[in-house]
Amino acid sequence: MIWACLAALLSHWRRNPIQLFAYLVGLALATGLWSGVQAINSEARASYDAAAATLGEGQFDQLVPRQGNVIAQETYVALRRAGWLVSPVIDAPFEGVRLVGIDPLTSPAGLGPTAGTDALPMIGDAAGQLFATAETAQALDAHARVIVDAGIAPGVAVGDVGVVQDVLGRTDLSRLIILPEQPMTRPTLADIAPDLRVQTAQQTADIGQLTDSFHLNLTAFGLLSFAVGLFIVHSTIGLAFEQRRGMIRTLRAIGAPLRMLLVVITIEMLTLAALGAMIGVVLGYVIAALLLPDVAATLRGLYGAQVSGTLQLRPEWWLPGLLIAVLGTAAALAGRIWQIARMPILASVRPRAWVMASGRRLRWQMVAAVALLGAAAVLAIVAGGLIPAFALLACLLIGAALALPVLAERALSSMQRAAQGPIWQWFWADTRQQLPGLSLALMALLLAISANIGVATMVSSFRLTFVGFLDQRLAPELFVQVDTAEQSNALAAFLADKNLETLPLMSTQTQVAGLPVRVFGVRVGPTYRENWAFLDALPMAWDKVARGEAVVVNEQLARRADLWTGDRVTIAPDLVLPIAAVVGDYGNPLGQVVVSETVFDMLYPGQTPRQFGIRTDDTQALRIEIAYTLAIPQSAMINQSAIKEMSLSVFERTFTVTAALNALTLTVAGFAILMSLLTLADLRVPQLAPVWALGLTRRRLGQLELLRALALAVLVFVCSVPLGLALAWVLLSIVNVEAFGWRLPMFLFPIDYAQLGAYALVAAVLAALWPALRLMRTPPSALLKVFANER
Repeated sequence: MIWACLAALLSHWRRNPIQLFAYLVGLALATGLWSGVQAINSEARASYDAAAATLGEGQFDQLVPRQGNVIAQETYVALRRAGWLVSPVIDAPFEGVRLVGIDPLTSPAGLGPTAGTDALPMIGDAAGQLFATAETAQALDAHARVIVDAGIAPGVAVGDVGVVQDVLGRTDLSRLIILPEQPMTRPTLADIAPDLRVQTAQQTADIGQLTDSFHLNLTAFGLLSFAVGLFIVHSTIGLAFEQRRGMIRTLRAIGAPLRMLLVVITIEMLTLAALGAMIGVVLGYVIAALLLPDVAATLRGLYGAQVSGTLQLRPEWWLPGLLIAVLGTAAALAGRIWQIARMPILASVRPRAWVMASGRRLRWQMVAAVALLGAAAVLAIVAGGLIPAFALLACLLIGAALALPVLAERALSSMQRAAQGPIWQWFWADTRQQLPGLSLALMALLLAISANIGVATMVSSFRLTFVGFLDQRLAPELFVQVDTAEQSNALAAFLADKNLETLPLMSTQTQVAGLPVRVFGVRVGPTYRENWAFLDALPMAWDKVARGEAVVVNEQLARRADLWTGDRVTIAPDLVLPIAAVVGDYGNPLGQVVVSETVFDMLYPGQTPRQFGIRTDDTQALRIEIAYTLAIPQSAMINQSAIKEMSLSVFERTFTVTAALNALTLTVAGFAILMSLLTLADLRVPQLAPVWALGLTRRRLGQLELLRALALAVLVFVCSVPLGLALAWVLLSIVNVEAFGWRLPMFLFPIDYAQLGAYALVAAVLAALWPALRLMRTPPSALLKVFANER
């Protein structure tokens, strides 16, 4: 009997191949979008782990120059002779690759290609070679012998310090790693190398921690896409069970045990789910491979993180993709199984028995929607941290989606009461009758449109704010970078003679309020006073900073350290100053403190500015004169417009992945409507046949079908606008603050919303076009057969 029941159930899919296609493709799309995002995250985290294992970043204290990035080799020798156990590192870019030279004999265990082994491959036969991944090795083949090592971080080549110095044509070092065990009697650093300072491991920002927020946002969008795809699965399962109600009735009536029938149905649906999930994993690999280059560019531009441009098939992303797809299907299936178990044998004889059950569930659905929206309101007030912020988003979106069928029912009832004439009264009544079968597809469309509105509002608001931020920070027309103190002094004197406003900038990395920050020393002048816009400031803030009586901090530091204007902050052990102003700092993950030149010289004596901003009316002439007079290369000078263009390019690539996921989500929602309408088409023939018999032509019925899809799309769009704006507010005011440390102002873009609404209407009409054409071409004989059967 088991095989007979299974054969009967499978025959449904043979008779309804479009429904089988919807079920498998819905699962494949849901799994593909989720798996694609997880594949990107997995590849990025593998790159971070490889970088940490290869370079030891954030694991050991280091000696770094107080100024610049060069340590003389004689200084290293002096430290070793004085008893300091340090290991040399040279680190510099070369041909688009980060070259890192280490000493395999003195470096801490676990660094370089020796990581995890006791062997020293940089000694012996492999001496004089570099180690890199296959992708990185291609850029270095013409300059050195390269051994391919998959364990090396992407974009990095590692070798003996002497080999790397030869490749770079240098004899100096970049930093010195301090070994964990040091002799007790070593002299102080100030006695041996006063131009160096100790940078503790805690002061080095961990790339994995910096990028966690970015990957969490990607995961959230992937989960949203998965949820929209799962709506297709849930809808298809519901429609399949409604279409098979007669078969289930017959099987139970001829003696098939209920428990056995439920087990067979479960095995059938989960087996198909596993097949769809496997297709989805393949699709996810393709999506990840297409989006990974943009993600890598974003992480490199925002955080300086190197991520491999190639994708590997890792179990940590494809196996969870399979499991979550099967579990999601099981969750969607559970309700239908429970419904079959509770419904009497002959209940399904009634044509709308399943719809009546849906009507009863609608009341509980509204209760759940109100509870979730109430929880979202509470979380909006008290939420702190990223997880509660995303819980707020989940409650908001799910609550709104659950409320949509109830709101649609009320709206359609009002339209039915206001309708004039029997045709329009039937039209609105028939639309209400279709609502249970279409509700999940409409909920998917609601989530897709609202996500597009919310993310578009966030991105556009960020773009406007970011452009204003660039105009504020990049006010000087020319920026010059120098390498030595002699060049710095000569440039300062040259600019003073020209009587040009000059903005020298000095910086160093330290810790403030227990957080890694950069301290900047600036010369307060008209440019800072006129261009910097503060989020909050005390009166005469720049005057206080210029006198050395206060500091300016960026928003990231202020929020993470729970500080604001007027609070006092410890800049150094013997210097505590109040915060005069908090400034927005968009696109930067680290905290910053701005002090005057005088205070910076007192804290870090002997440093000279290496960066200069210059106000000038003739940028090109000044560049030529500086290059000719001071022998500073043109490559060390960059115009304001070039920096803005580069910054905006990084910004646009940052949201490329988000835009792609939004477009895919909207496409999936349109596909959900198409599949729902196609699977409902056969069920609607008995309902349309009497109307056709009363005189409505098939062409007119098809036109009404298109109009119905358009009306429902308008209804969904009207509900999507407030939901999308609420989503944008949460993203800008809560998620961004918790993830990145800054709050963005919210701007509205009505024209963009109107365009998105037009796209949604077009998608709905296109989705309804095929079912409408099928209806127009339905043979009259098929409509007449309705009156010949038991209905």
